[in-house]
Amino acid sequence: MRRKFHRGRKTDRAAGVERLFVLLVFDYFPVYTRGVEEGAFLIINKRIKKTIFSFNVRVSLTLWLKTGTLTMFRPRKLEVLAMSSVVVVGTQWGDEGKGKITDFLSENAEVIARYQGGNNAGHTIVFNGEKYKLHLIPSGIFYKDKICVIGNGMVIDPKALVAELSYLHERGVSTDNLRISNRAHVILPYHLKLDGLEEERKGANKIGTTKKGIGPAYMDKAARIGIRIVDLLDRDVFAEKLARNLEEKNMLFEKVYGTEGFRFEDIFEEYYEYGQQIAQYVCDTSVVLNNALDEGRRVLFEGAQGVMLDIDQGTYPFVTSSNPVAGGVTIGAGVGPTKIKHVVGVAKAYTTRVGDGPFPTELHDEIGDRIREVGREYGTTTGRPRRVGWFDSVVVRHARRVSGITDLSLNSIDVLTGIETLKICVAYRYRGQVLEEFPASLKVLAECEPIYEELPGWTEDITGVKSLDELPANARHYVERISQLTGIPLSIFSVGPDRSQTNVVRSVYA
Repeated sequence: MRRKFHRGRKTDRAAGVERLFVLLVFDYFPVYTRGVEEGAFLIINKRIKKTIFSFNVRVSLTLWLKTGTLTMFRPRKLEVLAMSSVVVVGTQWGDEGKGKITDFLSENAEVIARYQGGNNAGHTIVFNGEKYKLHLIPSGIFYKDKICVIGNGMVIDPKALVAELSYLHERGVSTDNLRISNRAHVILPYHLKLDGLEEERKGANKIGTTKKGIGPAYMDKAARIGIRIVDLLDRDVFAEKLARNLEEKNMLFEKVYGTEGFRFEDIFEEYYEYGQQIAQYVCDTSVVLNNALDEGRRVLFEGAQGVMLDIDQGTYPFVTSSNPVAGGVTIGAGVGPTKIKHVVGVAKAYTTRVGDGPFPTELHDEIGDRIREVGREYGTTTGRPRRVGWFDSVVVRHARRVSGITDLSLNSIDVLTGIETLKICVAYRYRGQVLEEFPASLKVLAECEPIYEELPGWTEDITGVKSLDELPANARHYVERISQLTGIPLSIFSVGPDRSQTNVVRSVYA
């Protein structure tokens, strides 16, 4: 039975394709696009003559439309492709379990991409019963049929990348599905040295950097003197840019830090060779990602660190040097904001932080020590013990707002088993005022006292739970209360470190 598309209202089929991506190819015929909704979605009038070839991912429409002003075009073929893109971001100070959730979601994705940071991030992945620790390569590398992308927004230490590739190859993992952006910037030995020297110089005011050269590399990028992957692969260009950088950096080492710099020959051949070893993976990854999205393929963007470490939205200056927020995808992966569909915010059922900086709900008692030991809260990259505290809904609400989070993934609920009374921070008290939003001023934050809501704990073992209904009443209430306080619908919850202990409440690809 044929249905008509009516002006001013949508039929069932029109509503069904409302959120589909539209590609237009013109041919001769009278055409009129009556209106554009949400950027690229058409409300089509009743004069349409249509042919629908597929109802799954691709729908092809041949349209003839007419208006008062008759303009002649070639017959216009409208191809509608379903886009499905998901961004995974940390809602706290990193270490929320993003790697595990990305790995879990990778099973249903076709392309997995990282868009910021470097090897300062650490992901622990359990695949086929084996544990892997990754720092640069996306979590989806274990799936041979999925493309893994290191985007242009990342800073890459070639030495560390080659070592990570070797680590995977030695364990029988193929990396033929890896793609590296030719526009990503390179971390060189002088970046690592600068990072360490600057941290020492700051003394008590140190940031708590991982000393991986991330900040200095991003500084060079902003100063427009950085060396990119595309430069590393060109012997002449690399030699010229390296010589120019060493002239400046060596002066800095000698005059400011009173230490020895680097010789050209100490770096050039070694790092040029690293470039040749990764050359097979290098391409314009923006093209790869946009083509995949335009073809209706499922693309998963993997964030590093967390929103509270974002250089703009985090606890500045105790932050990283890039943008882990979901908006970082548009810059760091080279895709437009209209192509982001879902944003999954990953949080622990409590809060952790590595390094210095404010932490309103931090625990310095036996409960904090217990959570640290049960949750094995030690940094993947640094091995440092993580600071531990109660769940802070003020922090996660801030993350929701600045990242446009649509789905909550709550991890490590099992770690809280056996604690008699649990606390959730619902707001801060500052000089008699109640603050429900996260303050920008560290001075204000230092004077804030958490306002807690107490909830009863549970003693039952929940590590085998497969649905919300199977959780003990108190555990379920705790999870649901976090969703209410943060304003984010719960989509995923985890009751242990393994993939099998990750449970879906609703699909993030829907």
